[in-house]
Amino acid sequence: MQGYNVIAVYNEISDQWLMCKRKKNPYLGLSNLVGGKIEVGEAGLDAAYRELEEETAITPSDIVLSHLMDFTYYFEDCFVEVYVGKLNKAVTPRGDENDLYWSEPDCDFFDETKYGGEGNIGHIMARILMWRDKVLI
Repeated sequence: MQGYNVIAVYNEISDQWLMCKRKKNPYLGLSNLVGGKIEVGEAGLDAAYRELEEETAITPSDIVLSHLMDFTYYFEDCFVEVYVGKLNKAVTPRGDENDLYWSEPDCDFFDETKYGGEGNIGHIMARILMWRDKVLI
């Protein structure tokens, strides 16, 4: 079963979170969270930090990630691990894989004409807000 991750990154004052506009499929042209594949034998948290640094130049010294939840897609033979964290200082994300931008947290992330993930981004955001005091330390 192939593993993937998505990472919800809040800025240092928790009033915006990092999104990317996808340059390729799946979700070409739609906004999404950053993330990628978990390599065979790689621990999920290690993969999350690696993907975050590869896609945004945000390093483990900039953020502490918490494992929020997982999605398992049995018919697609894959799973997605969801991580969340808040930057510990002002950081300007940069990367070539997708266009990165800061989003306000009160958008309609269930809108599938703007956001990838078949509504999962909206669900992830709702869960983060539910556990805000535990995950945005």
